[in-house]
Amino acid sequence: MISGKPYSSHALAAWITFTLMVCAMPGFSQEEKQIKSSDSSLIVIGKVNISGNHVTREMIIRRELLFSENDTLLADELWPLLQQSNNNLVNTSLFNFVEMDTVKNGLSPVTDIHVSLTERWYIWPFPIFEIADRNFNAWWEKKDLSRLNYGAFITWNNFRGRKEKLILYSRFGFDEKYYFQYQIPYINRKQTLGMGFSAGFSQNHEVSYNSENNKEVYYKGVTHYPYRNVFSYAEIFMRKNIHNTHWFKLSYNSARFSDSLLILNPDYSFANRNLNEYLAFYYQYKSDYRDYRHYPLHGHYFDVELDQTGLGIISSGNSLLIKTNLRKYWQLGPRFYFASGFTGEIGPFWPQPYYYMNGLGYGRDFVRGYEYYVVDGRHWALLKNNLKFAVIPRVVKNIPFIPTEKFSKIHLALYMNLYTDFAWVADERDDVSNPMANNLLMGSGVGFDLVTYYDLVFRFEFSVNKKWEKGVYIHFMAPI
Repeated sequence: MISGKPYSSHALAAWITFTLMVCAMPGFSQEEKQIKSSDSSLIVIGKVNISGNHVTREMIIRRELLFSENDTLLADELWPLLQQSNNNLVNTSLFNFVEMDTVKNGLSPVTDIHVSLTERWYIWPFPIFEIADRNFNAWWEKKDLSRLNYGAFITWNNFRGRKEKLILYSRFGFDEKYYFQYQIPYINRKQTLGMGFSAGFSQNHEVSYNSENNKEVYYKGVTHYPYRNVFSYAEIFMRKNIHNTHWFKLSYNSARFSDSLLILNPDYSFANRNLNEYLAFYYQYKSDYRDYRHYPLHGHYFDVELDQTGLGIISSGNSLLIKTNLRKYWQLGPRFYFASGFTGEIGPFWPQPYYYMNGLGYGRDFVRGYEYYVVDGRHWALLKNNLKFAVIPRVVKNIPFIPTEKFSKIHLALYMNLYTDFAWVADERDDVSNPMANNLLMGSGVGFDLVTYYDLVFRFEFSVNKKWEKGVYIHFMAPI
């Protein structure tokens, strides 16, 4: 699944070939490099020395550490704190590698800690070359080269060394989009409050105006854009501790639809209007205890989201969505892992236009084996289960001919997966064009996941769904 990232088949094939070759090189497993302690004596944290942060400010790093200088704790407690602090720093996506070493001060109880960091490359001027469909597999079914987007954008992560993010985005082609975005994680001394804002404009040559037999049906404007949208938002983050975050967002949207689109589907927009203008409020609470959020093997995750469209001011309509995610990750034994994830959404209990209708088949919410389908409905539930074996556990390699450590030091892992997904979509319309709704959906299969630095994940899966349809699918994010 592309998920908004630029895509090039030749570059992807070359990268996969290269990383698999590197896998065959001798290396060491990170799972074997551990600090273990069975000492129950008291220790005192001495100096916490940080190195390798050429760009990142030290306050950003110390914010993720679960220990401070002069802390007194049991020796047995040190390793879990070091491990979790390591995970916290990795999950900032600011560093490719984090290493922590302890140094005893002779016979005294004082222990110094050295944090060694390998920073990432933060400024990415990217050409945009991507597909315009829901996912790569939906595009591959059509193989339509006209359904491509191109352009350029600049992402500046860790702007000013404060973990800020600045994005300037300009996309042409099939679906045009232009926007800027700025985020700063902390605006107070305690580093508990952050904020951001964004504004932009988009317009589409082709729009999905309905679904028939669980396939999207498109309308393409020859001389006009059937859909245009102007948007802006401001957001606030609250993160009082490491694992729990509150996110508040207030946004403005002005969506304009062509007459042709509304003739094809009179129930496409609120009151069948060409202009839907509204304010929206979004809230999310997130509790994240995963070891590595882009491809977790241990821990758990929970969130709940509330999305209210229409606040009674300049409002064209009213919609409310409540969504939750629960995910759990276990290690069953040496190199064996299991993960299970539940996602559920409850929509409004009053009729909704097609444009505001949610269901399965969008984003990461789909049953594997049904990548070519969408299932419309206001309420749905999805359960995913994964059993995986580490064919190549996480290893670290050095590539000598690359001069900078930001790219020459690489980590990667290869996993084999067995999986089964279940879902149910409730659609009270009993629409004959949506036959998969109000039925149990099930898909199973086997696949391989390649995980490497810069949060890159490549998944190759062979799936069979309840209709006994078989297929090979490619995705670019963790399954759960």
